Amino acid sequence: MISFLKDVSREMRKVSWPTGNELTRYTVIVLVTVIFAAVYFTVVDLGITQVLELIQ
Repeated sequence: MISFLKDVSREMRKVSWPTGNELTRYTVIVLVTVIFAAVYFTVVDLGITQVLELIQ
């Protein structure tokens, strides 16, 4: 277990962490993408619902 934790610590030192600006930009990109997907699937769901109501 100690060896594993030492290896994890050694690998974590090699990680390239994003800067504050990069982190903010990536966060905004993710949020915009999620909002776009939510709106898209809501519109598709409403469209399918309307079509099914017309058929019945």
